[in-house]
Amino acid sequence: MRRREFIAGFGGAAWALTTQAQNVGKVPVIGFLGTATSSGWSHWVAAFVQRLRELGWIEGRNITIEYRWAEGRSERYAEIAAELVRLPVDVIVTSGIAVAAAKQAASSIPIVFALASDPVGTGLVASLARPGGNVTGLSGLGAELASKRLELLRGVVPDLGRLAIMGNVGYPASVLEMGEVRATARTLGLEVVPLEIRQAEDIETAFERLKGDVKALYVCTDALTDANGNRISALALAAKLPTMNGLRQVVSAGGLMSYGADFADMFRRAAEYVDKILRGTKPADLPVQQPTKYELVINLKTAKALGLTIPETLLATADEVIQ
Repeated sequence: MRRREFIAGFGGAAWALTTQAQNVGKVPVIGFLGTATSSGWSHWVAAFVQRLRELGWIEGRNITIEYRWAEGRSERYAEIAAELVRLPVDVIVTSGIAVAAAKQAASSIPIVFALASDPVGTGLVASLARPGGNVTGLSGLGAELASKRLELLRGVVPDLGRLAIMGNVGYPASVLEMGEVRATARTLGLEVVPLEIRQAEDIETAFERLKGDVKALYVCTDALTDANGNRISALALAAKLPTMNGLRQVVSAGGLMSYGADFADMFRRAAEYVDKILRGTKPADLPVQQPTKYELVINLKTAKALGLTIPETLLATADEVIQ
């Protein structure tokens, strides 16, 4: 072996040993930026933590998780991301539009998104196969499922003629989803009544603006509607409106139906990204994946309160029926 090669090899080995020595006793820290509420995300967090445990990462023993909750307030994303960077954390886990805020605050800290709409189009990653940079994760499908959701809704509300659509127009993915719902509704001969919101205070006002013979409400999924799912469900029930959305927990809170990606499964898979990153894989080398599991959830109690009969064929295909 040449002397120069030996010195270079020895230097590399010494650097590795020094790095390992520095990391001995250091417990990795995950920064968890939740866009909605801890109660609303409890099911997903449990799935995330359980998968980490299966992979050998036990919270409080060999890993620490710093949870922060924006409670549907998008102005909090940048503030929380900056706080996590200051701690500092070894990896940030988040979703939706908060990913952009995390990316801006943390240029070198790995970021894993458990779900994000159109990560390529929004500039979060260079491509799905080769993300590049420090960001990777799972791409959720929102707008693409609009036709399926309307098909399911019509199966329960056969006389559906006018449809109200509620969406956060401050969130690009919701705007895209509203557009898809409108386009699908037109092909089905449905009249659309848009209910545009930007903050929690707009929700009740939006319901007050409802006039005419509106038969159902489609709620576009985002952190704002997620954080206020109980409120939206209660107002819809009071207005005798069957609801369709993409979140299981909103149905648990009194909504009628949801159809969408199994978010608990996506958070489990996000834990697998975190595991790989903590073991040395770069985010740039981890391709962005898409949902592989979808779930239909129906609340029979809400259906009864609305005087609706859910077809047996639909109940048979549901992943969960809330009695």
